[in-house]
Amino acid sequence: MPDQRTVEEYIAGVGGWRGEVMGELDALVRKSAPKASAAIKWAQPVYDQNGPMIWIKPFTRHVGIGFWRGAEMDDPKGLLQGDGDRMRNLPIREGEKIPATAIRGFVKQAVALNAEKGDPSRRSRS
Repeated sequence: MPDQRTVEEYIAGVGGWRGEVMGELDALVRKSAPKASAAIKWAQPVYDQNGPMIWIKPFTRHVGIGFWRGAEMDDPKGLLQGDGDRMRNLPIREGEKIPATAIRGFVKQAVALNAEKGDPSRRSRS
């Protein structure tokens, strides 16, 4: 059964420093991609515009913000981590400053890439 909580309810349930970071990331994503929808999918907040593009997830020692097309993004400061063929993420640990300018740029790239290439969860069969 799908999780019926709103993203706000999910974040409130996390609490503590991780909930605070998630709240700040949620606000950044929503402001940078105002047409995106937000819902709980795959047990985490997911932001969707022409397909899923961003997720935010609490871990024990950090909060991750991830990008479905992260491997295709311009990342001049090397902030994004991961070695898969598509996704990348940026971990934020307790007490770290959120790199808001970089995240806004990643969100705008995610919107543009999905607009250009469509839903990243639908892999082509060619």
